[in-house]
Amino acid sequence: MNNDIKNFFLAGLGSAAYTYEKATTLIEDFVQRGKITLEEGKDLSEELKRTVKEKKEINTSLAKDKTPLTKEDIASLLKEMNFATKDDIEILNARLKALETNNS
Repeated sequence: MNNDIKNFFLAGLGSAAYTYEKATTLIEDFVQRGKITLEEGKDLSEELKRTVKEKKEINTSLAKDKTPLTKEDIASLLKEMNFATKDDIEILNARLKALETNNS
């Protein structure tokens, strides 16, 4: 479980890095096309670097401060999100079978 959370966190960082690379490429493309000036491109790039660095620091500190989720924590979160439980699905299956039997 702990390894899964770590992998999820790393995937988030990977997506942030990929997004940063794409944004940088987009900024360079705008500069080449003359849509923005070189100075504006540099400013956007610096702002993007700063934002990514801040988000990374926040996420890293949050990950260090958190204790691993327990099975009960996950069950509670799923209940709050109103996901169907295994019991709910079994009840629906039983009702469906009863309706199918009555209609046959």
